[in-house]
Amino acid sequence: MPTPAKFYLEDLSVGQIFTSGTAQLDEKAIVEFARSYDPQPFHLDASAAKDTLFEGLAASGWHTASTTMRLLVEGGMPVAGGLIGAGVEVSWPKPTRPGDTLQVTSEITQVTPSRSRPDRGIVTVRSETSNQDGHIVQIMTSKLVVFSRSTGQDDMIRG
Repeated sequence: MPTPAKFYLEDLSVGQIFTSGTAQLDEKAIVEFARSYDPQPFHLDASAAKDTLFEGLAASGWHTASTTMRLLVEGGMPVAGGLIGAGVEVSWPKPTRPGDTLQVTSEITQVTPSRSRPDRGIVTVRSETSNQDGHIVQIMTSKLVVFSRSTGQDDMIRG
């Protein structure tokens, strides 16, 4: 059976693993994101960051989370109807540094069809974002609303 381009609820099962493409964060991107969304010295200035907990410039965790989301949307988690969040827990065990190349590996940990709405369910996904050295820089557990193939979502997806 060929792999579907987009996955519906009935295509997903516990243990399935998806791997994204990659994205590199350079110092300029880290500083620009921080300037707009998380203007703290350890995200803005490499010299100032040396004397902090991070001991050098680190990307905002929210920058890592945003990059993770982009990688998931661009093919790392190909869910029909889009990645519709119903809740998330996120942690950053190591900082993302300038020059890091990130990749996301996601595993389906739970698939729960809705009892009241048979056209959808909740899929729990654990996503680990790693850098080029294999160090995990983010762990995210998401609950996603995923539609059933029988909902007619194909027409809605195509626009």
